[in-house]
Amino acid sequence: MNRALNFNAGPAALPEAVLKEAEKNWLDFNGTGMAVMELSHRSKEYQAVHDKSISLLKKLLSIPDDYEVLFIQGGASLQFSMVPMNLLSKGQTAQYVLSGSWSEKALKEANKIGKTFIAASSKDQKYRFIPEYNEDGDLENAAYLHITSNNTIYGTQWHSFPSNEKTPLIADMSSDILSRPLDMSNFDLIYAGAQKNLGPSGVTVVIIRKELLEKSSDELPSMLNYNTYAKNNSLYNTPPTLAIYLLTLVLEWADKEGGLEQIEKMNEEKAKILYDVIDESDGFYLGHALKDSRSRMNVTFNLHNEEASKDFLHQAKEAGFVGLGGHRSIGGCRASIYNAVPAEHVQKLAEFMKAFKSKN
Repeated sequence: MNRALNFNAGPAALPEAVLKEAEKNWLDFNGTGMAVMELSHRSKEYQAVHDKSISLLKKLLSIPDDYEVLFIQGGASLQFSMVPMNLLSKGQTAQYVLSGSWSEKALKEANKIGKTFIAASSKDQKYRFIPEYNEDGDLENAAYLHITSNNTIYGTQWHSFPSNEKTPLIADMSSDILSRPLDMSNFDLIYAGAQKNLGPSGVTVVIIRKELLEKSSDELPSMLNYNTYAKNNSLYNTPPTLAIYLLTLVLEWADKEGGLEQIEKMNEEKAKILYDVIDESDGFYLGHALKDSRSRMNVTFNLHNEEASKDFLHQAKEAGFVGLGGHRSIGGCRASIYNAVPAEHVQKLAEFMKAFKSKN
């Protein structure tokens, strides 16, 4: 079969090698006579998968020993609530930088828990850039500063991060985790839904500095308390075992590709292919994000008029491209080029864009 030219924003493409490895073990995992999702989560066979996933995350992201790696269900959207429930104490204020729709949703949930403050925003400019955050303006009683590292809908990305010297830094990295090396010491908590760069939907990775666990109140419901996961190796209840197995395979693939330095290089090259087409189109293609805020994960653009955009998407679909429509909230076009999207697929899209321009 021919693999689809998949540019979906999420759930997104998985590495073909990962899918083939999963297929090979689908009915009989490591001689158990069972599929992974049939194994008891208390079995030694599943425990090995679980522990390997955590070990590989620590290796690839260079996670220090003073952090816990947690596997939680509910997606990043549940973390919009869990972060303030665990970390926003009475009398403190949570700071949020608004750089897109997902940061707005995170703020909305935090407002239900406690006091919040918008530390910076580019909403009035249609989220075309990452807003400048003034660290000197940190509130004395700030519980944390929350950012969204990559904005899938608007195609913007943080390329440098605020310091966490004064205020704990929390980052929603759902759409660009594992796409580049990180200095983990600059973050106090990172969370990421898996379905873009880490694996399939169903599991959310939370990386939290251990000292922050002391802020979680014992009065929280057990499944909304980070300590429940930390104290039980994320095995307090049945975890999403199949999703974690596929996460492990994706991490093995990333390791074999050369780690995050090599993956970052590949992502830079893929993004450049498409942005060059946009920049050299004499205004035929119009990028949404300003150049210094462009995402390497989600390339967003419009054509010179709405009718042309519709025609472009129609012809692209007929040519075999999947997932190029912009988010329903803003329309336009979007190519999501996460780690698993092959460079040759990106090149084919670039060639299609050039051919469409020449015909129109």
